[in-house]
Amino acid sequence: MAVVSSKKCLIQALLDIVQERWDHCADLAEQAIEERHSARLWGLPLTNLGLIAWPPTSRDRLFVRWHYWWQAHYIDNLVDASLRRPTKARQAHIRRTLRAMRIRNLRRLSRNNYYDDKAWLALAMGRVGELEKMATPRGYDDLVENIFQGIDGLTGVLPWRTNETFYNVPTNGPAAILAARTGRLEIAEQILDWIFENLINEHGLVMDGLRMRMHGPEVEPAVYSYCQGVVIGACVELAIAQRDAAGVDREAVSEVGMTSITRARGLIEAVARTHLNGDGVLEWPSFGGDGGLFNGILMRYLALAATELPTPRRRNDEAQRTARDIVKRTAESAWRYRLEVDGLPVFPAEWTRDAMMPQSGGLVGATIAGAVASSDIAERDLSVQLGGWMLMEAMCRILRDESAGES
Repeated sequence: MAVVSSKKCLIQALLDIVQERWDHCADLAEQAIEERHSARLWGLPLTNLGLIAWPPTSRDRLFVRWHYWWQAHYIDNLVDASLRRPTKARQAHIRRTLRAMRIRNLRRLSRNNYYDDKAWLALAMGRVGELEKMATPRGYDDLVENIFQGIDGLTGVLPWRTNETFYNVPTNGPAAILAARTGRLEIAEQILDWIFENLINEHGLVMDGLRMRMHGPEVEPAVYSYCQGVVIGACVELAIAQRDAAGVDREAVSEVGMTSITRARGLIEAVARTHLNGDGVLEWPSFGGDGGLFNGILMRYLALAATELPTPRRRNDEAQRTARDIVKRTAESAWRYRLEVDGLPVFPAEWTRDAMMPQSGGLVGATIAGAVASSDIAERDLSVQLGGWMLMEAMCRILRDESAGES
């Protein structure tokens, strides 16, 4: 018994050392955002927004462009950091960012034509309300209702934006997560059924969306990493909600939630089969602009699956092990290929290649047809650096879970 106990203590000590290392990496990623991208909105007190580029242009310092959904992920990352180690400074930063978003939007946060933008923000706001000593942000309920009121009566899912006939996963994936988290289980199930019936390709991956044309539905076959992430996340959240609603323990052997669990496992396996390099690192080109967030979002929800997927073989489920390995190996790679400027990381846009040094001049991501293109140097974009920070927080979440399993 003494030998077994000593071995467990040694394992726990090693896990604590590794956890401390990655907590430090996540702290540095957060600090890099705060020092390079964080700024008051128009000089107003008690406000904060993320500058969309570093170094910023004069127009960007004035927040002429501010990218609503990038700010939503900024808040989500701050929530991750607060869950890891709560501080008054982080909570104040969250409040100030939400306040600045309300002011910069020039109207209620629900007044946005893009349902995907609103769904991302609703997810972040919902998580803010779960933090200790933090209330659910003002306007959250209005935002959630506004989103679900947009569901199309014919398809049963959300369009990308108002007066649009394009129904895509970047909108409906986060909406399904939101539905599961807010007790709208039928809506979550309805959205996921639609995705799996219409948008899974021959490799088992989720395609972008469906356009309704005069001649009938037309699939948009592009495959993006964040589409896989949000659908994995929606499946995990729905399975959890279904088991909780039925009073079934999350680690019990039960048929409750099995459709969602099986779907999540299948997607994790498809990602591993198609988009890892020889070292087991995610290799999915996404560049900067909006794409700078794509891989980080996948990492966020792989970490969720690795730590929360309901299964009687918790932590030993094959899909969970795969998800953990992808996040771990990818985090190591992204950290290895970072630049350091004044002791703080600049993450590469592609986590298997050296980061490029951001510089003034050249193109800063322009909005084209509702999407933000990459800057000439992708590492300049807030999205890319948020994605790197997101990966660090995903790594920390997995290590916390492993440490809890050993204690």
